[in-house]
Amino acid sequence: MSDAAAKPPVAGETPVSSIDLRHEFDAVEIAPVLEQLDRELIGLKPVKTRIREIASLLLVERIRQKMQLATTFPTLHMSFTGNPGTGKTTVAMRMAGILHKLGFVRRGHVISVTRDDLVGQYIGHTAPKTKEILKKAMGGVLFIDEAYYLYRPENERDYGQESIEILLQIMESQREDLVVILAGYGDRMEKFFQSNPGFRSRIAHHIDFPDYNDDELLFIAEQMLRDQNYSFSAQAREAFIRYIAARRTQPLFSNARSIRNALDRIRLRQANRLVSNLDRVVTSQDLMSIESSDVLASRVFSGGADRPRTSTGTP
Repeated sequence: MSDAAAKPPVAGETPVSSIDLRHEFDAVEIAPVLEQLDRELIGLKPVKTRIREIASLLLVERIRQKMQLATTFPTLHMSFTGNPGTGKTTVAMRMAGILHKLGFVRRGHVISVTRDDLVGQYIGHTAPKTKEILKKAMGGVLFIDEAYYLYRPENERDYGQESIEILLQIMESQREDLVVILAGYGDRMEKFFQSNPGFRSRIAHHIDFPDYNDDELLFIAEQMLRDQNYSFSAQAREAFIRYIAARRTQPLFSNARSIRNALDRIRLRQANRLVSNLDRVVTSQDLMSIESSDVLASRVFSGGADRPRTSTGTP
């Protein structure tokens, strides 16, 4: 769909008296985006439900505009709260696609930033940095991860407040050309909104991303392995179930992100196991199979942190 075709009708166009809802839904082609979201994210039913609700609201708003029933442009800025690795960035990308197909952003791209991309270290640096990011994001979605770090009241020489003031102004004045999504831990985002009520008043949709349970994490792991032509042996699968239970009790656990990192280390150990005996012929099954020893070599099973091998330790 072209940018021109994606733009919703404007006042002055001849209104229509009735619209075939199925035809309108199929015409904007959001079904594939919603299906992709279902494939990409395991679980997260409340999140998926909310995204579908927002998509439905915007489809109806588009129809209302065609019938000249709409009076104001809907506020679309959002807040995504939850722990790391729960799919916030992925949902932001799919949300941008939905907004574009429904005609509520011109381009549908996502610019993902943190405090360092917006706030300068010296006087006069913050405004240009923030404005440059906003320029890149116009026509799409600006995703600000760990948004609460923009506000540091304990530091008198911090320039985050300058960036916040610019963002608040643009979120209001350019809300028909930019959607801002703030993301981070729920408790910290709540404190951030309390300290910066201007953000709360501009956020229309607050979506909480729950942690994955053990079964969902196992499903995610097996899906990741399948995508890379690997699979657990029966014993390795049982070992990884134990790994999940142990790893999620440790600090810095990041849901699907931690699972991906764990699988990367498991593949390293599998490769080392295979190459340690060069006087053999390997089969495709050998190359694809993750064995229990590849999993059980993790430090997690001895109470340590799961991290890459060092010169003085074991993986």
